Amino acid sequence: MPASVLRVLTCGSVDDGKSTLIGRMLFECDGIQDDVLATLERDSRRFGTVENGIDYALLVDGLEAEREQGVTIDVAYRFFETDAYRFILADTPGHQQYTRNMVTGASTADVAILLIDARKGILPQTRRHAAIASLLGVRQVVLAVNKMDLVDFRQEVFAKIDTDFELLRPKFNFTSVTMIPVVARDGDNVTTSSDRMPWYSGTTLLAALEAARPSTTQQDGAFRLPVQYVNRPDHLFRGYCGTVSGGRVRPGDIVRNTAARTEAKVERIVTMDGDLEEAAAGMPVTLVLDREIDVSRGDVLSADPQPVTADRLESWVVWMDETPLFRGRAYLLMLGTRTVVATVSDITARIDMETLEEEPVRELALNEIGRVSLSLTHPVVCEPYTASRDLGGFILIDRLTRNTVGAGMVTTAGVRSTDIVWHQMEVDKTARARLKGQKPAVLWFTGLSGAGKSTIANLVEKRLLAMGHHTMTLDGDNVRHGLNRDLGFSEADRVENIRRIAEVSRLFVDAGLIVIVSFISPYRAERMLARDRVAKDEFFEIFVDTPVDECRRRDPKGLYEKADAGQIRNFTGVDAPYEEPLSPEIRLRTLEASPEELADQVIEALRGAGTVS
Repeated sequence: MPASVLRVLTCGSVDDGKSTLIGRMLFECDGIQDDVLATLERDSRRFGTVENGIDYALLVDGLEAEREQGVTIDVAYRFFETDAYRFILADTPGHQQYTRNMVTGASTADVAILLIDARKGILPQTRRHAAIASLLGVRQVVLAVNKMDLVDFRQEVFAKIDTDFELLRPKFNFTSVTMIPVVARDGDNVTTSSDRMPWYSGTTLLAALEAARPSTTQQDGAFRLPVQYVNRPDHLFRGYCGTVSGGRVRPGDIVRNTAARTEAKVERIVTMDGDLEEAAAGMPVTLVLDREIDVSRGDVLSADPQPVTADRLESWVVWMDETPLFRGRAYLLMLGTRTVVATVSDITARIDMETLEEEPVRELALNEIGRVSLSLTHPVVCEPYTASRDLGGFILIDRLTRNTVGAGMVTTAGVRSTDIVWHQMEVDKTARARLKGQKPAVLWFTGLSGAGKSTIANLVEKRLLAMGHHTMTLDGDNVRHGLNRDLGFSEADRVENIRRIAEVSRLFVDAGLIVIVSFISPYRAERMLARDRVAKDEFFEIFVDTPVDECRRRDPKGLYEKADAGQIRNFTGVDAPYEEPLSPEIRLRTLEASPEELADQVIEALRGAGTVS
C-alpha cells in the first residue's frame, strides 16, 4: 500500500499543455479504465483535436465548453497510485480570468508542476502562477518545459528557460526546483526517459514527483481544531465537532478554547467508526471534554503553544473580482470556521508580474496580488499562513452578492492598541435623545445627480423642525467644502467619502439628532457600511428614484453636459455606475409626485416606524 497522499498542482499559462500532461501521466501509470479509454478515443475523433491517436487533454477537460474551446476552465482532480504515493492531481486553468480556480487548486498542494511552453518561454501568467503557488505555501516545484518537439529538442532553448527562471527564483519561497524537458503528448520524460533528448540525463517527471515529500507543517505543529458544530443531541452528551487542522490529540490531553481562555481535559475522541486513541491533522472528529466550557462554532480548541487572537491582520491578498479592492470597503472574512466583517484599512503594495517586485498602490484590480491590512469587527483565532494553512488562510466575501472576491494569507496578526479604549460616558445617546424628546435616526437619501435629493431633504428637515424635532443635514456638495475637500471622484475616493459621512452620521445619532444625509452614494456596499454604524431601527435608506433621462433634462448644475463633453470624469450615470437600492425603506418616485408630496411621504413613513409622532 502507498505510504501517504501527495497533492500535486499543475499550473502555468494558457495552452502550455497541462491537461495533456496529466492525461498522459494517467495513461502511462494505468490510471485510465478500459471504458474511459474507449470513450477518450471516441471523443478524440469527435473533437478532432489531434491528427492521430488520443487527445489526453480530453480526459481532464470534462466540461463541454472546455473541450470545444480547447482550454481548461474549472479545476479538475484526477487520482492514480504508484508504489511511492497515492497522487491527487489538480489541473488548474491557465487563463488569467480563471485565477480564482488556480488559487483553489494551490491552497492544498504539496508540490506544483509549473508548465512552460518551450516556444514562448516564461510569460506573465507563468510568473503569476509561480507567485501564487509560493504565497500559498507550495515549496516544491517541478518545471516542465513542454513541447520540446516544436523547438527541435534544442538544448539551448531549455537552457535559456532554466537561466531565466533561476533569475526569478529568489523572488519565491521554493526550497526545491527541478527542471525537466518534456513532450506531454508523446510521453517524453514523463514516466520514462526520452531518447530524443540525449543531452538531458536528469530525472523523469514521475520520478521527480515520487521524490517529493508531503507537507508536514500541520502534522508537526501544535494541536488545533476549529469547531464547526456543537453536537448536543440530549442532556447527556456534548461534543465539539471539527477537522483537526494541526498536530495530534489524545484522551487525557489538556485543550483550551483560545478565545475564551478556558480549558478542559479530552475525555473521548468520537467518530462514526468508534472512539479513537489518537486523532491527527486532517481527521474529522468529535471531542468530548471532561467538563462543560463555553465553546461554540467558530472557536478553536488548541494545545500550547497557543495561536493568537487578533482583530488586525496583515496579509497577502489575491483579488478575484472585477470591482477593484479599495481602502475603507468592508467584506465578510471567513477564516477557519469563523466569519466576521473585515474593513480594508490599508493597501500598500502589489506584485508587478513583469518584475515580481513590489510597487506601491492604493487599490487592487482583478487578479492582482497585494499587501492588505484588515481591521476586524470581532477577533479571530489565527496564525501566520506559513505555520497553518487552515488558521492562516481566509477568503473575502461580498456582503451583498455573497460572491468570493478574494483569497488571503495572514503574514502577521495583532490587536488594536490597548492604550486606546472606549470611554463610557455617563451621558449617553438615550439621555440626549430623551432631553430632545425624540428618537434619533439617519435618513439616508440616495439617487443620481439631479434626482432631487437635496430639494426633498430640505423640505423634510423643514417639516421636522416645524414639528419640534432636532435635526442636522449633511449634503454631499456642502461636505466637500470642508471635511472631504481632499477627496476626488475616483471610485476609491467615493468609498472614503461615504465612510467618513457614515462615521459623522453615527456621531450625530449619538447626540440624539435626526440626521438627514443627501449623497449620491452610488455603491450598495458603502450604504450597507453606513447602515451598520447605527442600530437597525435607526437607519432609513431613501431612494430618490428619478430616471437618468429626467436627471439629464433637469441638469440644474450643468454637470451632465460637462460629463458628456469629457470635462468631468467618473460622473455617476455617465461613465461611473450607480447601484440602485435593492430594498430601501422608502422609495420616492419623483415623476409621480411633487417634492412637497414626496416629503410628506417621508414624514408618514417615519410616523409609521415610530421615529416621529
